[in-house]
Formats: sequence, structure tokens, C-alpha cells
Amino acid sequence: MYTGMQSLETVRGLGVDLDEITQERKRVLVVEDEPDTVFLLKQVLRMAGYNVVSAENGNEALKKVAEYNPDLVLLDLMMPDMDGWQTMTHLREMGDTPVIIVSALDGKTEVVHGLHMGADDYLTKPFHNDEVVARVQAVLRRSGRNQELNSLVFPKIGLTIELKNQEVLVNRRIVQLTSREFAVLSVLARHAPTAVDYRTISMDVWGDDNPRTRNRTKYLIYLLRQKLTKAGVRSDFIMNVDRLGYRLMVDQ
Repeated sequence: MYTGMQSLETVRGLGVDLDEITQERKRVLVVEDEPDTVFLLKQVLRMAGYNVVSAENGNEALKKVAEYNPDLVLLDLMMPDMDGWQTMTHLREMGDTPVIIVSALDGKTEVVHGLHMGADDYLTKPFHNDEVVARVQAVLRRSGRNQELNSLVFPKIGLTIELKNQEVLVNRRIVQLTSREFAVLSVLARHAPTAVDYRTISMDVWGDDNPRTRNRTKYLIYLLRQKLTKAGVRSDFIMNVDRLGYRLMVDQ
């Protein structure tokens, strides 16, 4: 039976009464390396009506932001691989997605530093479930905007893709690309590290899928490899996936 708050995306086969749908569910990304805390936050947020996705470290979080474009991020500070401070810096490079730091570090210095870095709120552990929901609601209410990503950031290979001004930087140095080269790289980056098939690339870049557009795409991939390798990225950065398409290797 359809409930009034159910998202259109969850309905399959049956039509829905549009008058009963008040809003799409907000998406929250939980960045936390402790499984029990992830489970708890997911349960609390789902019960409050939010869709939730998780990441166990900073690098995975940046990929999930690019993939899901969440409305809000709950960010732990003490994590392996890439800690919360580094992740916060990259999140602000990517856009203005609201961030609530959730950390056992409860000193005034950490709280002030987190807010100065651009966090929208700071919640200390252990937390009360109702307080988590109240803080999330308050930050989302204040933000009230249609979130768009400004950049895609891949720290492990030193790659930044500026979506709005169509610039590509390798280790903070600009790499000159044509508009078509940028379009192909952007498609691969938005799906990274998942493989992207030829048809998806052709339709996104050329608006059509045929042998001619696929050959053009192959040539652009060749040019991208040349330019990015010269800028310092490994030559196997763009990997061929046999009879499917290409994959961006962002975890080297």
C-alpha cells in the first residue's frame, strides 16, 4: 500500500496519486569508519524519513558525493586513509553541501576549527538520537538550496575537475583540454570508479550513439591519455573495459 511520503523512485508498476506526494526524500551521507555508529545513524535517519548512504573513509566519501549528490553530510574526524579534516577541505572544494561534524573530539579548539573550515554544525559523541535528527533538520532548513557540485576531486591521483568553469587540474596545475575532451573526462569522473559503456559516453558527449561517435570518443580518449600522462598522471589512468567502454582508475 502506498504511503503519502513514499518517493516516486520506489514505486514500480503502479501509478501514484501525485496529490499525496509532499516532497522527495532528502539524501544524507554518513562518513564514519565505526560500523556500529554507521548502523545506528542509518537507523535513526531512516526512521526520520531520510534516504541514507555511507562511506568508511574520506576517499570513499568523495566518490559517494559525486555519485549521490547528497543534501547533507555527517562527517567523523578520526578515520583511516583520509581523516575528516582533509575530507572537509575537499568537500568545500567540491561545493557547498551542508556538513555536520560528528566526533568524539569535544574540545573547544576542535569545534571552532571545524566551524572555521566550513562545517555547518558540530555534534559530539556520544549523541542523543533525537538531537541528531533535530540538528539535521535545522541545517537542511537553513540551507534551503538546490545543491549542485562545483568540482569532482580525486586526491589519490591529484586530479580536480572544475565543472562550472570546465578546468582540469593535476596536482593543482591546469591541463588544457578542449570542450569535447572535458566532456568525456567528466562523464568518466562522475561514474568513477565504475566502468562507463560506450553508449552512455556517446549520448552524453555527442547526443547520438553510432559507429562514428564511438570512433570520435576513442580518439578523444587517446588525446586525454596523452595530455594527462604528460601532466603527471599514470598512463593507465583511463582503462579500457573490453567490449564495454572505459573506467577511470582513481584509486591508484
